[in-house]
Amino acid sequence: MTTSRDRLEFDVLADHLALMLAQEDLASIEKLIRDMPPSDLVNVLEREDPDDRAIIYRLLPRELALEVFDRFNGSMRAELLTGLRDEHVVGVFEHLDPDDRAALVDELPASVSAKLFSGLSEKERKLTAPMLGYPSGAIGRHMSTEYVRVRPGMTAREAIAHVRATGEGAETVYLLMVTDDHRRLEGVVGLRDLIFALDGEAGGKDGEGGEAAGDPLTVRDLMKAPESVTASEDAETAARRAVRTTHLVTPVVDEEGRLIGILTIDDANRIIDRADEEDAARAGASEPLDRPYLVTSVATLVRSRIVWLLVLALSAILTVQVLEMFEDALAKVVTLSLFIPLLTGTAGNTGSQAATTVTRALAVGEVRLRDTWKVAWREVRVGVTMGVLLGLIGAVVAGVVYGLDFGLIIGLTLVSICTIAATVGGIMPMIARAIKADPAVFSTPFISTFCDASGLIVYFLIAKAVLGL
Repeated sequence: MTTSRDRLEFDVLADHLALMLAQEDLASIEKLIRDMPPSDLVNVLEREDPDDRAIIYRLLPRELALEVFDRFNGSMRAELLTGLRDEHVVGVFEHLDPDDRAALVDELPASVSAKLFSGLSEKERKLTAPMLGYPSGAIGRHMSTEYVRVRPGMTAREAIAHVRATGEGAETVYLLMVTDDHRRLEGVVGLRDLIFALDGEAGGKDGEGGEAAGDPLTVRDLMKAPESVTASEDAETAARRAVRTTHLVTPVVDEEGRLIGILTIDDANRIIDRADEEDAARAGASEPLDRPYLVTSVATLVRSRIVWLLVLALSAILTVQVLEMFEDALAKVVTLSLFIPLLTGTAGNTGSQAATTVTRALAVGEVRLRDTWKVAWREVRVGVTMGVLLGLIGAVVAGVVYGLDFGLIIGLTLVSICTIAATVGGIMPMIARAIKADPAVFSTPFISTFCDASGLIVYFLIAKAVLGL
């Protein structure tokens, strides 16, 4: 976690680098950065503009440069590659893991991607090609094709020898894939289980299934049922399921159950973190930024916010129309206008709370589309309970200050709008999932519009009934 002291040190270092760049003192820059930890270098380089970042990066020793590049996000990688010379670009692209290479393709122009792939070795092209056959939103685009697979009939000793012979370039060897001759996934086996099985070969499994003492244990004896994901599945959904298995690796299969890759726990967590960042940004009526704030252009910041502002502005027109409908009531009892911000704010917040809770429950698999009516009924009860609590408080305060009639109006209105807002907020993410939309994107503007308009309608109808307008 970066502290305020760390941020200050990075700011000072960034200013120092800027001064040396202005003086074209590259020798001093190289001396300063070559012994810095990769994490600190990433923080510093993210603060530089693209041209200066490329210059500083070219001064890094090869191994340190590759490690720093691994820590950049996709957009930063793409931006850096466009600023490097060809010999640096080819070396960096070749070094990337196949799944990172496939992800980078989405950030680069097609002509640049084609040029980079033409410079890859035949081995790396073959490892990367399977991921490119899937859309960017599918988990197949994020899998790794560097894995070790073993056969069910191998003994523990044979399997370990196979790992030693083929596992040097694998993403991980702690959990091995077990497939038949046609690559169909049959199970998974841990390297730890194979190693400990060697100690038990002398004793075998005598007395368990009739196997003679001394028979070597096979992979079939040790393997467990696989918990796999299908390559065409949505990346976030598959990643969350992979994390719930608590395994270091999750097999990725095609529609016929053939093994085509693996998803590591760190890649799954990265997908989830990215999805959570997007949801948080969109819940705040903005789009997520791919670069640090200070190096993001003003045009990009505007684009990330303007669409949401337009949607919310259009929704406000509906609220104005509602106010116009009850213009006569407002003219007769001006006091009614004093409570509008309170009521619309309460409705919007209640709806957003419900939507956020249900969106998370959908994301982690706690609810399914078939649970829509259960969700609605639960949110009705939550809304009524919160409405009664808030309504009692509102009725007492408004009654003391403005009279019993206004206390009754505010109390009844709060009960009504909390119930409506919670129910609508709970259902909206379910509707979004049903129509294949992002719940975080779909829910926020709709809830804001609906709760404001419906809340005002309920308020004025109750006021007219109580006050006899």
